[in-house]
Amino acid sequence: MLIFWLGKPIRAGEQKGEQKGGKNSKQTKAENELKIFVHVKLLQKRVGEAIALKKRHSHWPNSRHDDGKDIAKAYPFYVSFIKYETSTTEILKKAKSKMSKMKSPTTTEFQVNDHVVYPTHGVGKIIAIETQEIAGMSLELFVIRFDNEKMTLRVPTMKAAQTGMRKLSDDTTVADAMKTLKGKAKIKRTMWSRRAQEYEAKINSGNLVSIAEVVRDLYRGEDQPEQSYSERQLFEAAFERLTRELAAVEKIAQSDAAKQVETALDKNAA
Repeated sequence: MLIFWLGKPIRAGEQKGEQKGGKNSKQTKAENELKIFVHVKLLQKRVGEAIALKKRHSHWPNSRHDDGKDIAKAYPFYVSFIKYETSTTEILKKAKSKMSKMKSPTTTEFQVNDHVVYPTHGVGKIIAIETQEIAGMSLELFVIRFDNEKMTLRVPTMKAAQTGMRKLSDDTTVADAMKTLKGKAKIKRTMWSRRAQEYEAKINSGNLVSIAEVVRDLYRGEDQPEQSYSERQLFEAAFERLTRELAAVEKIAQSDAAKQVETALDKNAA
């Protein structure tokens, strides 16, 4: 199970996770400010403990009382807080202000049982909207289930737009994607490592037409040279993303969507 907090997926029981895809500078700055907000809250708690210990010992931190180890442990937090309190105050204010201005999407935009597209994971289903208490703050979350990957994400409703989460593509976009499949492959004369990065970026963009471009460019007909291992991996990832969304939009089985895509590719190869 994954919990999406501060823009990064965090596995239950762990402190950090990894997220594919890039971030813009505004998003990264906002996340850093929120992280500082949480860390300062924890630091303030430790400082409170340090001050309480100081009141009990006249020669702190050189006291030789029984709880001297506790004092030595708490003292660095006290010094750190005094040293950085001024510099973090403004950031803390900005973080609080930013959080107060963040608004959740309207309930009409995303609702329980809606199918949505998450850029780095493809099509998922909102199975619940819940509220959790994190670092003393109340946070509303979309609970999204990805059956194919057997994975659950929790995405803050106020950050859904920033992460690129969207509704399923409309009929016009699907038609454009199918038209792209029937077009001529456009392969750049650059090193494969660079092209592979571009293909992966398109797959993780969540844009259906861009994903269709990857499928078209990496497809190999029966009379064409076989794909390399890395080409095959990227092709299958793009093909799976494309057919999953096509199946969700048209409300058909993914196998039937795959046949539609293969038919379009075969006509193009012919």
